[in-house]
Amino acid sequence: MKNLKIYFFSILILSSFSSFDSSVVWGEIGHKVVGEIAERKLNPKVKLIINELLDGESMANASTWADEIKSDPLYKQYSPWHYVNMPLDKEYSDIKKNEKGDIVSTLKESIKVLKNPESTKELKSFYLKFLIHLVGDIHQPLHTGRFEDRGGNDIKLSFLGKSTNFHIVWDVHIIEHLNMNYLELSDELINMKDVDYSLDPDNWVFETHQDVKILYAEIENSNEIDNNYINDKIPFIKHKLFKAGSTLAGVLNDIFS
Repeated sequence: MKNLKIYFFSILILSSFSSFDSSVVWGEIGHKVVGEIAERKLNPKVKLIINELLDGESMANASTWADEIKSDPLYKQYSPWHYVNMPLDKEYSDIKKNEKGDIVSTLKESIKVLKNPESTKELKSFYLKFLIHLVGDIHQPLHTGRFEDRGGNDIKLSFLGKSTNFHIVWDVHIIEHLNMNYLELSDELINMKDVDYSLDPDNWVFETHQDVKILYAEIENSNEIDNNYINDKIPFIKHKLFKAGSTLAGVLNDIFS
């Protein structure tokens, strides 16, 4: 554990001297909405703890860190942490796990580290940033998509006439189509009726995998995302963003209660 602490501290220090290409960040608005909603729902004492671990950075801004570091070779080994690819007829409990980790195992490890009173601040900050990001990711259905098309990345189609892929449609295009910044969207969603949520990542991946089965079936015989599709999915996406933010707040309130 001591060596692990030293390692994470080292890469955190080194990363402060690295410059990242902002173009690699997918779903920036969605992630910031999840972080913003979660921060507004934190208990006051928990909010102070989070503020200290993030050195005053907002959860919204911290939410994109795990994507921004992808361009840094130091962090390449963490790429599998953002997703889990599964056959549509299997659930997470049925599949062979990636020895390099996946989104579910990383979420569980993040919660474990944050609950451990002996974890250093550096280690907690590292896993807190991943937790903030990955709770958002696991509520986006294509992060539990099929292996053969890399969670929809290899499904080429058009979005209102422009070439793209299925994964990016759900990460970026539909949310950007709302033409709202993350604060405007957060202001709208924060007034939604409270939703039931679980504190268990196994439940999160199960629910999301049921969603993705429907999305694959709907797109099976189509290569175009039109206005009808977008308008049909906007309420669902807003619900998922709000639920992700509520879940993240619930988890953090539980961890630091």
